[in-house]
Amino acid sequence: MKIAQIVCAWPPYAGGIVTSAAQIDRLLGTQHEIVSFSPANLKPWLKLGHGAFLPQLLGKLREFDYIYLHYPFFGTAEVVWFFKLFCRRPKLIIHYHMDVKNATTGKKILSVPSRLIRNSLFNQAETIVSSSLDYIKNSQIKKYYAAHPEKFREIPFGIDLQKFQPKNLNQPTDNKAVARARKIVHYINDKFIKKDRLDILFVGGLDEAHYFKGVDVLIKAFAALSKTPGLRPWHLIISGDGDLRPAYEKLSREYGLEKQIEFTGRLGDKLTRAYQNADLLVLPSINSNEAFGLVLIEAMACGAPVIASDLPGVRNVFTNHQEGLLVEPGKVEDLKKKLEFIFNNEELRRVMSLAARRLAAEKYDEIKMRDNLLKLFRPVTHS
Repeated sequence: MKIAQIVCAWPPYAGGIVTSAAQIDRLLGTQHEIVSFSPANLKPWLKLGHGAFLPQLLGKLREFDYIYLHYPFFGTAEVVWFFKLFCRRPKLIIHYHMDVKNATTGKKILSVPSRLIRNSLFNQAETIVSSSLDYIKNSQIKKYYAAHPEKFREIPFGIDLQKFQPKNLNQPTDNKAVARARKIVHYINDKFIKKDRLDILFVGGLDEAHYFKGVDVLIKAFAALSKTPGLRPWHLIISGDGDLRPAYEKLSREYGLEKQIEFTGRLGDKLTRAYQNADLLVLPSINSNEAFGLVLIEAMACGAPVIASDLPGVRNVFTNHQEGLLVEPGKVEDLKKKLEFIFNNEELRRVMSLAARRLAAEKYDEIKMRDNLLKLFRPVTHS
C-alpha cells in the first residue's frame, strides 16, 4: 500500500513528533511504500513556527491508499480536512500527539481554523492513534474521546533496544559463558559501583516550541539542592539546543552553577553514550504539552532510572517508585526533594536502574510498535 505521512517538521529538527514520524517512516517502510511530506520537502505558502500551509498536497494525496497525519499541524490539517470532504480515498489515520497550550498570539490565530474543523476532521478519520489513552482522556479532545472511544488506538512509542542498552551489555564474543560473565561484570562496574559523583541528564529542545520542558524548574531545583549540607557531588548535563538556551545558561550562572551544569547542545550520535553514563534522567515538564516523553524510555533502556512530572501520559510510562519517581509539575521544591531522596538512597537507585531496563525491554521494543502500526492498515479495494 501507498501511505502519505504528513508531519510539521523533519530531521535534523529534533522533537518528539519529528522523531516518531521518522521512526514510523522507517518501520512502515519495511512492508509498505511510505512518502513523508513536511515543510522540509514541500515549500509552504505560509509558515509560522511549526504551522504551515501546504495546499500543494491537494494534488498529491489521490495517489495514496492511506494518509497518516501527525496532529497538531496547524495550516495543513485543514488542507487534509478539505481534501477528505470530496475524496473518500485515501483513508485517514490521525496520530494525536499533544495538546497545544500557552501559544503565542500569532500561533493562536493560526490554530483557530484547525480548532473549528477539528471534530469534523476526526470524524473523517478511520482511526486516531495516541501513545497513551490516559493522555487522551485528560486532553483537549477528551469529550470527543468519550463520544467515540472505538476510534482510538493506544500505541506506545518503541525504541531500538540494540541501540539503547546499558554500556558494554552486548560486546561480541564467540564464548557464550564469557559473554554472559562480561555482561554481568561490565554492568556492575558501570552501574552499581558507587561513584563519588552522580551524573544527571536532561534531554530536550531548548527552543520556544519546547518551553514546557521545565528547564528553568530543573536549574532552580538544583540551585536549592546545592544548599543541602553534606550533599553528594553532582554534575548536570543539559542536552539540547534552541533560542532559549542563552537564558537557561544565564540562569545557571546567576545561581553560581556554571561549573556543575554543562550545556552540550544536541549530542547526536553521542546521545546513547550520555544515557549510558547517566545515573539519572530528569524530565520536569510543566504542562500537558508533554504527552509521553520518548527520552524516558530511551534512558530506561540504557539502565538509567528517571524522574518525571506527574502528567497524563507521562505518568504511565513507568511506575512511581519502581523505575523512577514522579514529581508535581512546575514545583521546584518537590523536584528538589525527589532529587535529594535519590541522592540519599543509592541502593534504591540501583534497584530502579535494573527495573528501568527490564521495563523498557518488556514494553517498549520498537518491534511491538511496528506490529501494532501495521495492524492499522487494511487492504484497500480500488474501484
